[in-house]
Parts: sequence; structure tokens; C-alpha cells
Amino acid sequence: MTDFLQQIVNGLTIGSLYALIAVGYTVVYGIVQLINFAHGEVFMIGAFGALATWTVLFKGQTGLWVLPVMVLGAVLVSVLTAVVMERIAYRPLRGAPRLAPLITAIGISVFLQEAVRLFYPGAKSKLVFPEIDVVTGTALSIGGLSIQRAAVFTVGALVLSAALLWYFVNRTRLGQGMQAVSQDPDTAQLMGINVNRIIVIAFAVGAALAALAGVAQGLLNSNIDFRMGFLAGLKAFTAAVLGGIGNIQGAVVGGLTLGIAESMATQFIPGQFGGSAWKDVWAFVLLILVLVFRPQGLLGARVVDRA
Repeated sequence: MTDFLQQIVNGLTIGSLYALIAVGYTVVYGIVQLINFAHGEVFMIGAFGALATWTVLFKGQTGLWVLPVMVLGAVLVSVLTAVVMERIAYRPLRGAPRLAPLITAIGISVFLQEAVRLFYPGAKSKLVFPEIDVVTGTALSIGGLSIQRAAVFTVGALVLSAALLWYFVNRTRLGQGMQAVSQDPDTAQLMGINVNRIIVIAFAVGAALAALAGVAQGLLNSNIDFRMGFLAGLKAFTAAVLGGIGNIQGAVVGGLTLGIAESMATQFIPGQFGGSAWKDVWAFVLLILVLVFRPQGLLGARVVDRA
């Protein structure tokens, strides 16, 4: 029983990370029907932004008060990257066939990876992420379960972010504008809503959450590298599809489900098909099963083609 509960804890931790990134995919898709495959690199750049902030301002300091400034630095760098990406690369392609922005996103992904590798000092190999008092260090032991301190930060970040995002989308004028644009951008434009502004905000919101996930990843793993966004981005996209792409609650549920499924498969599938080496395989097997049997995702609404 303890092993089972331990895997639940581990799954919730990694699932929270996936969920934070997945929300960015689903917010952007809900507004502009675009799969931003460069979103994983926005997550990676957030982690490097946090490290750069610490290196420039606080190198050698590990007090808890450093963490909010690192998060702010990560958010600023990621949001700037996402906004520039939207303005330069995606906006001119808005009326183009869907394959064009998809290929563009893949190109941006490779460009951002290589830019960080070439221009960030030491980024050609893994970089040590700073340990911060309280949120890193000796794991907590509760009822026989081992819980990383950074895991508490990661799950807490998801809970707080989900609550704030729900309030933003449902209780603010900008959030209501996002809902209007997601339902009918042309009608929203006629009603006086600045559609371009709403799209930029959607990219910025997704980037901020990805940056927070980047900080959490650094704290959990104690290191970062320029390739970290690729697989994490694919997993988060899987989580978004699993929950129902375009559905914010679905992205959270999909991320947590994927994380728990990975952890359980790692621990309980016997023989050569179990263990950590197979966790990525089982994650994508789960995606295939959902697409076959429930293509709209766990919380997505079934779409009827009336053509």
C-alpha cells in the first residue's frame, strides 16, 4: 500500500508539471486553433531565465526570498519570448493553411534550442540549478511516504495558478474577452474586442505558467539543459489532448492523469516492459488509446460534423 501511495505522490508531482505546461497549449489553441509546438522551449527558456536571474543578482545566496525574484525573471523572459514569437512568426500566418504554422512552430522550437545552446554560457552541458532554502533539501517523510520539498512547491504552484486562472477567465473583462474570441473571433471584433490583444494575452498567460513549470523542474531535478523542453513539451501536449484540447480544466486533469499513469507503469508493470526506461512509451500508449476510444479527450465535448 505504501508503494502505491508513493507512486500517487510521485505522479501528482510530475503531473502538476505537465499540467502547468499543458494549460499553455490549451489556452492558445482555444483562442486561435493553433498547436504551438514551440511551447516546450518557452518552458525551457523560463528555467534559464530563472537561473540567469539568480546568477546575476543573487549568486551564492539560497534564502527563500530569492525564489519569487527568480520566478519573476523566468516569467518575464518566457512572456517576452512568447509575445515576440506570436507577433513575428504566427500572426502573419493566421489565415494560412494549418500546416504552415505547424511547420513554423517546429522551426521556432529548434531555433530556440540552438540559440540557448550557443549563446548561454555553459549551456552545451547540463547546468546546476540553485538549491533554495525550504523548497529544496532533505525530503519530507510523512506516514512512510517520501515527499520532495520541491514537489510541494510544484503541486502548490499548480493549485494556485489554476485558481488564479479560473478567476481571470471567469471574473475579469479580459477573461470574458478571451471567452468571446474563443467562441467567435469575428463577432468579438465587431463588438469592439481587440482580437490581436486577446491573442497576445493568451500567449502571455501560457508562457507565464510554462515559466513557473520551468522553475519547478529546475528545483525538482537540480539541473537544467537546453533540450529539456522537447520531451516535456510533447508530454504536456499529450496531457492537453488527454484532457480535451481547448479545455483548461481538461489540461489539468490530463496532466495529473498522465503523471500518475507514468508513475504507476514505472513501478507496477513487471518484466522488461516496466521500469523508468518505459515510462515515456506508456505515456504515448495512453495518448493513442484515448485518441482511439475518446478522441475528444476526457473532458472535451464530442464534436458532430454536420457537413
